Amino acid sequence: MSLWTGESGTIYLYSKERPMLAIRLPADIEHRLEALAEATGRTKTFYAREAIVEHMDDLEDIYLAERRLEDLRAGRSRTLTLEEVERDLGLAH
Repeated sequence: MSLWTGESGTIYLYSKERPMLAIRLPADIEHRLEALAEATGRTKTFYAREAIVEHMDDLEDIYLAERRLEDLRAGRSRTLTLEEVERDLGLAH
């Protein structure tokens, strides 16, 4: 994977196996990323990738929770009590 910074702090990630990803970062974040990479001897690519991978599950969970809430508010879905779930699964006592 290769990384380079273009104009306006845009970071470009490229891999032969994967498509390129361009990320435009605020200048202060770009400077922090550069400083972290320089201080640790790691690449900016390493830290950009780590940040995305680390937070992807959380972002997906938030998105799904928001959609679920919208469905509930719109009446397209409903909640179940614990007793209903246990009954439906044959676990009722």
